[in-house]
Amino acid sequence: MSGHPALFLALLLALAGSFALSWLFTGRVLAYLRRRAILDHPNDRSSHSIPTPRGGGWGVMLTLLPVWTLIAMTADHTLRALPILAGTVALMAVSWMDDRRGLGPAPRFLAQIAAVVAGLSALPGDGLVFQGILPFWADRLVAAVGWLWFVNLFNFMDGIDGLAGSEATSIGVGLALVAALGALDPVLALYGLAAAGAALGFLVWNWHPAKLFMGDVGSVPLGFALGWLLLVLAASGMWVAALLIPAYFLADATLTLLRRLAEGKKVWQAHREHFYQKATQRGRTHAQVVRLVLALNATLLLLAAASLALGWTVLPAGAAAVVLLLAVLARPARAAA
Repeated sequence: MSGHPALFLALLLALAGSFALSWLFTGRVLAYLRRRAILDHPNDRSSHSIPTPRGGGWGVMLTLLPVWTLIAMTADHTLRALPILAGTVALMAVSWMDDRRGLGPAPRFLAQIAAVVAGLSALPGDGLVFQGILPFWADRLVAAVGWLWFVNLFNFMDGIDGLAGSEATSIGVGLALVAALGALDPVLALYGLAAAGAALGFLVWNWHPAKLFMGDVGSVPLGFALGWLLLVLAASGMWVAALLIPAYFLADATLTLLRRLAEGKKVWQAHREHFYQKATQRGRTHAQVVRLVLALNATLLLLAAASLALGWTVLPAGAAAVVLLLAVLARPARAAA
């Protein structure tokens, strides 16, 4: 894939092709879910009021897996990507069982640990995620814990229409932008745009009011795949960008977890206490919340690009932008008007 015209065409195909396939597959999945009456019924923790098909993540993942496989084969990255592709398939299988029958936390967590441990071999062999602050063994251990948390937080944050799909799109575009500006291996940009396209194709069906939900079959393996790309970006020396790109999801999920821990609540139980969920309870629509998050993400992507020249000095601006959004989401909609 040498040469700028060829690379540009490959990037365009990764984005547009993944979008088209995901849009098509998600529509087919929706018809199947309706036919089989595989529905998410509202309960006291739900953000929806009518039974809605759940499992739309099949459309995303049935796009992402073959496209990533094609990218890996074309770029001679098959062996490196194999643990990620295999881990993604395994997490899809376990998560679909959870969507359909409800697994306990132990089998879900063990499957995630196995996928993450295997996936560590797909990180750059000489790249340290934490830039040499930790010895190699500790670098990989802390990276594994962070990766495991990212898999779960991406699942936790899939709670209102359009949010997970929008975040996956933002992360994919951000990865591609930073990889291109930083002259990294073009394969990283291709993976990122393929993920963005797959998320966008799903988002057509999932924008408020959603025709279907992603379900664990989409959010868990998608969080695993995106987490790998972010760790690769950090191990390539661009750790500031790797922090900024997913900063909203990291902040909302982590602060909510810490607050629930401090209150002595069972953190593994489903709830409606994330900032984005409280915003909908206080009068904002799903679409309004997601648009605010997208505006923040656009700012974070610009800061991530700026970090290539300015380094860690852009982090305070990113943190301030995230805190500002969390404060806005915490206010009643009438007071914000």
